[in-house]
Amino acid sequence: MSQIDPKKPIKIYTIPTCSDCHFAKRYFNEHQVPYVDYNCEDNIEYAKEVLELTGKQVVPTIVIHDKVFVGFAENLNEISKLVTEGKHD
Repeated sequence: MSQIDPKKPIKIYTIPTCSDCHFAKRYFNEHQVPYVDYNCEDNIEYAKEVLELTGKQVVPTIVIHDKVFVGFAENLNEISKLVTEGKHD
């Protein structure tokens, strides 16, 4: 189980056709990591938030605590450490 507080779930900005987005959501589901999916295709405001957060319009954009990650696969090691932090204590 994840160490992410369900009251402060991970934010993941996605679009339906993004394979890296699907991979990220599957990873979070398999590891019982609470997240909220912000579909940038359904809501232009989410796309604007991504631009404000990153200066780019790239998905997935993942926000964990105050850290912003652009892309999932290339950030998997760091994301994994954050979501399992303290798990083995």
